[in-house]
Amino acid sequence: MEISRGNHSNHSFEGIHSHNDYWRPVPFYSALAVGAISVEADVWLYNDTLHVGHEESALTNDRTFDALYIQPILRVLNSQNPNSTFVPKGQAKHGVFDASAGQTLYLFVDLKTDGPKTWPYVVRALQPLRDAGYLTKFNGTGIETGPVTVVGTGNTPLNQIQCVQNRDFFFDAKLDLLNTTQSNITSDVSPIASTSFASQFGQVRSGVMNDTQLAKLRSQIAVAKSKNVLVRYWDQPLWPIGTRNAIWRLLWNEGAGLLNSDDLAGSADFWQME
Repeated sequence: MEISRGNHSNHSFEGIHSHNDYWRPVPFYSALAVGAISVEADVWLYNDTLHVGHEESALTNDRTFDALYIQPILRVLNSQNPNSTFVPKGQAKHGVFDASAGQTLYLFVDLKTDGPKTWPYVVRALQPLRDAGYLTKFNGTGIETGPVTVVGTGNTPLNQIQCVQNRDFFFDAKLDLLNTTQSNITSDVSPIASTSFASQFGQVRSGVMNDTQLAKLRSQIAVAKSKNVLVRYWDQPLWPIGTRNAIWRLLWNEGAGLLNSDDLAGSADFWQME
């Protein structure tokens, strides 16, 4: 699928995370079309190649991390950043959205195969985006935000990220561990922390939390905010729609930074109503 300026969303919707993005009609582009600022790909390493799919039976030779994500993102960003005499030298790179040029795209890479073995292949796969200067970087002292922020999740090994002083990749911290075993993690390592909504809160009827659930939610978000880390919950109820939307609304109002979505059209409708 070719894409040019004007045939994708002109603006971003500030909270949409396209969960299991590779299930979309056209991975990455479908999320971009509704203004999602975050996409997630499940990655498996086989025969030195990174394949994308929810489970092994879904993997094919043509659905690779490079084909579904790296090259499409590169094409869009090259379109957004043309070589032109009208562009001042040294100007910051534009992101994927015309009307939100400074908005980074979060690219979650969910490692499904052995983390220590797979992660170096992910770092290598990022080279085209790296060469073009499109990746958010940690320069040893602070963050230089770029059009794409890569976040390793799933089996991603923390020690292969935290120990690298100059890098262009980050770690998806465990939100429920930020004040215990991962209390030393900062936003320089993890700009985002995530956890399972279902495992943390159990059943939330009609999208309304009881006092105990709400106190826990607020405590987790407060810890993350104290570290300048965005919050994402996954595994929320998908049905009924009213409950799903009520939980999205609750999470957003309480300060979550990304809302997990398996229904991009529903997410876009939700944001337009808010």
